[in-house]
Amino acid sequence: ISELAGRLVQFQADESALQRKYAEPLSEVHFKRFQSFWNDNLADLRSVDFDSLSTSGKVDYALLQEKLTYSLEKQRQEREKDLRAIQLIPGCRELVKLLERHEQDHSLSGKSVAETFAKANAMLAELPESLTYLRDQDPADIEKSVRFDALRAAENVDRLRRRLKSLNTFYDGYDPEFTWWVKQPFKDLDASLFAHGEMLRKNILGVPSSDRETIIGQPIGQDALQLELQHQLIPYTPQELIALAQRQFAWCDREMLRASQEMGFGDDWKTAQEKVKDQYVAPGKQPDLIRELAIEAADFLEARDLITIPPLARESWRMQMMSAQRQRVSPYFLGGEQIIVSFPTDGMTHAEKLMSMRGNNPHFSRATVHHELIPGHHLQQFMTQRYRPDRRLFSTPFWLEGWALYWEMRLWDLDFPRSPEDRVGMLFWRKHRCARIIFSLNYHLGKMTPQECIDFLVDRVGHERRNATAEVRRSVMAGYGPLYQAAYMLGGLQILSLHKDLVESERWTEKQFHDRILREGSIPVTALKAILDDQPPGKNGFPPWRFIEDLDEASPDQ
Repeated sequence: ISELAGRLVQFQADESALQRKYAEPLSEVHFKRFQSFWNDNLADLRSVDFDSLSTSGKVDYALLQEKLTYSLEKQRQEREKDLRAIQLIPGCRELVKLLERHEQDHSLSGKSVAETFAKANAMLAELPESLTYLRDQDPADIEKSVRFDALRAAENVDRLRRRLKSLNTFYDGYDPEFTWWVKQPFKDLDASLFAHGEMLRKNILGVPSSDRETIIGQPIGQDALQLELQHQLIPYTPQELIALAQRQFAWCDREMLRASQEMGFGDDWKTAQEKVKDQYVAPGKQPDLIRELAIEAADFLEARDLITIPPLARESWRMQMMSAQRQRVSPYFLGGEQIIVSFPTDGMTHAEKLMSMRGNNPHFSRATVHHELIPGHHLQQFMTQRYRPDRRLFSTPFWLEGWALYWEMRLWDLDFPRSPEDRVGMLFWRKHRCARIIFSLNYHLGKMTPQECIDFLVDRVGHERRNATAEVRRSVMAGYGPLYQAAYMLGGLQILSLHKDLVESERWTEKQFHDRILREGSIPVTALKAILDDQPPGKNGFPPWRFIEDLDEASPDQ
């Protein structure tokens, strides 16, 4: 435990308390309170005697400093987007101020609230000329940036409706005068806000809320991507990372051809992969398969003394089947203490059932089960609940997903795949991790549309189209950060680089290396490197670590 552990715990508690208190992100009060909170914490942190700290303390100092500076800049960027979106919601500012007053004293006058609701309702009924002009255009002729603003505005309208309903519920029935004044104005305003949100989606964005198939999101652009990379301590440009992924992809292509040839399909890797997909288990048998694969992976690790697996970790994982609705976003397994198994239900169409069964066949699942359970997410969560819980503040997919992906690569090197069919299954996922970097970064750079991303996954990785669509929908619409999909492969390569430096050099054993990583908490891998190397960062942060110095070295067999 570092000297700053208590500070990290207190900061998390304070920030969470403020998030609950100031719950309306469109509020100027919310914006200023968090700017003040983060700036005050930054000033207080910089008063710490940095030179007196241990390596672990200096790592926590540098991570907290990065967290605070990132939060300030990220909020500023989001505020700019919201200010543009608010212009598409007549009456929004008055409604937000009403919510602010409610947050402060919880004693609003019913007459005053009714007047505010009636005024906002009238503004929504009499759209300004700029909005009327947009409403009457063909969405295809409206600038892309304006459509993105409309998407954000529609999402803000949805949140406003929820917040105003909560406000109304607080007083309704408890304050007879409030109910008398507000009952009808609230109904009128809620209906108008709903209609306005529908207009924004249908007439400006071009995707009405009834459309459950079209994938919509907002690419964040080069500058915002660079901020996210800086926050994750990744000293590469998006373009460099795409090049890195393409080189990894080339290695996967070569290995896939070797496996295809061993299966007797020559260079026709797609036919070989189709053969593997068709080896799915019968309905009702998927849980048995998952249990067998989980036991096999844990036994493999323990037999080679690669990592410590606490007996309770082996005992305590559970299983649940995934709903058909959730499979629209997550066509494959999800995991942690509970592995959530993707397999078709009886309500799916025949084509949907086959795509789900084929996409979760035993050879594909052999990689995903250990990714989700042991040594992957279940073991990670088991350990982070017991070691360095104060570092949850710095939780990052580069450690979370990177660790699980690292094991996919490490187990490949240890001959975990038993047959060319197993290798096809593992390579499918490795190609998918490369593809995630390529399509997610290109999407946020504005160079690939969602449909192009889907086609790329089908053509280059071999996804079932339904599953590829769900993967892209997950990336764009499920609330994941813009770097989340890239973090799998990149985090895995970072940890693989540490393994080369510390284990292959015989400075550490496999078990020492793996156990130590799980005991340091979920932190950026650059920070983990500083701890394992006992090379602390400076007061201004971590030195750049280009974990692959030359992109020509990005291929595993070079």
